[in-house]
Amino acid sequence: MNIEKVFEKMTECYSHDPKQIHHFLKVHSFAKRIGISEGLDEKTLSILEIAAIVHDIGIKAAREKYGSSAGNYQEELGPAIAKAMLEELNYPQDIIERICYLVGRHHTYTNIEGMDYQILIEADFLVNIYEGNMSQDSVRSLLEKIFKTKMGKWLCETMYF
Repeated sequence: MNIEKVFEKMTECYSHDPKQIHHFLKVHSFAKRIGISEGLDEKTLSILEIAAIVHDIGIKAAREKYGSSAGNYQEELGPAIAKAMLEELNYPQDIIERICYLVGRHHTYTNIEGMDYQILIEADFLVNIYEGNMSQDSVRSLLEKIFKTKMGKWLCETMYF
């Protein structure tokens, strides 16, 4: 799977918005590192990497439609936009469906099904903690309630405590 084309499309989508480009690049980097550490198979790792790049693809549409980039709006609008992009890039339907599932749930922290989903959430939080200047108490709560992978926990503890 050519992840570079997805990166290019997302960069074009968020041209002139370096904060958003930085965000998805950081989430991708953490997701890939955690996925490798967890021993994900090649297909699952590729799905995770692509999902990490496109996870916030619904932000622009949410801002336009609702005047807000709230997580529920991203989850509502993001999957269709991701699907169109991935179909244009000729990804297999099963890959597209899983990525759209992840995009449509990346702000939902209950009933997490699959290591790709778990890792995407952890990677996104690792970046959001920093970008949002979260309090130590909030980070500790996330570490206890959300983080499950050994590498995700280690990264969180090493960076923030």
